[in-house]
Amino acid sequence: MVTGHFTTPPPFGVIYAPMDIAVSISEGLAARGHDVVFFGPQGSALKGVKVESGGLKPLRQEDQLPILRGEKVGAAERDKLFTLWDQYLIAMMYERACAGEFDVLHVHPPDRALPLAYAFRDIPTVYTLHDPIFPWRAEIFRMFASPNQYYVSISDAQRKPAPDLNYLSTIYNGVEVTDIPFYKEPKGDYLLFVGRLHPEKGVSQAVEVARKLGEKLIIMGPPVTGEYWDTKIKPYLGDTIQHVGVVPREKLYEYYGNAKATLVPIQWEEPFGLVMTESFACGTPVIAFRRGSVPEVVEDGVTGFVVDTLEEMCDAVGKIPSIDRSACRKRVEAHFSNARMIERYEEEFLRLVGKK
Repeated sequence: MVTGHFTTPPPFGVIYAPMDIAVSISEGLAARGHDVVFFGPQGSALKGVKVESGGLKPLRQEDQLPILRGEKVGAAERDKLFTLWDQYLIAMMYERACAGEFDVLHVHPPDRALPLAYAFRDIPTVYTLHDPIFPWRAEIFRMFASPNQYYVSISDAQRKPAPDLNYLSTIYNGVEVTDIPFYKEPKGDYLLFVGRLHPEKGVSQAVEVARKLGEKLIIMGPPVTGEYWDTKIKPYLGDTIQHVGVVPREKLYEYYGNAKATLVPIQWEEPFGLVMTESFACGTPVIAFRRGSVPEVVEDGVTGFVVDTLEEMCDAVGKIPSIDRSACRKRVEAHFSNARMIERYEEEFLRLVGKK
């Protein structure tokens, strides 16, 4: 279970990596012969996987449900609705598990499931952690700790703020390499930024690198409004620095594959970055700041460069020709493919069933 707010897979324009990962794991395990039931709102559909909605409609899709626009529904009330909408699906999962239908429950928003997992301690519950473990979250995880609850970290770096949690394993997020074309040589002469256009993602730093070097930069991500966009990015848009918004996945791979390099100047401890592995799959090296999972994903000097400052990122752009693009593809195939991710989840789930 990922969310009751949107259908799974999400509608075009909604970028939410946990949904992509949940779909890949569910479909992959089903293809390996396991009985998988996915809980999501009406309209969700997965290949070879039964979907249970309990009649729940997606809360925030398209025009949003009237309940969100009701009288006296302010920010606090909306937050409650967001939580309860997900908990309806999670409650269904535990009801069915109590009836003996499931061996393991896999939940992607752990905050929503903690009370039920704590109460039903004979039901193995696995959480995949997609967000940083902030101090308040670690304290809540400890408060609700019980032997039947296990955490999957998506990088070793993600564990650092709370190394004492009941971790099942570190399993890197995967990409479907077979669906991604490899570009032996880029046809473009540009740098690329892909992601949400928020300060923590470092899009303004990517703009600064392009301006300093006189390089062309293509920015991909949902449009935003506000002071950050208006002051740090919008004034520099033009022929050299372009924002192309959100494009279909096939077009996304074209942008990746024809770029000289993908810039990942993150300003936070990002637990994992699918942008990096998608770029590698296309053969495009990555230049990224030494934050979060970056040193685990980018093999410095082989698939790109791990840097500490903006000046070092600028210098690394000049070293791009030294990278063998086939090495980027091989790294994803070996460590960050969907096949490898699904294999690892299967191993860990079977281990839990054996314990039970």
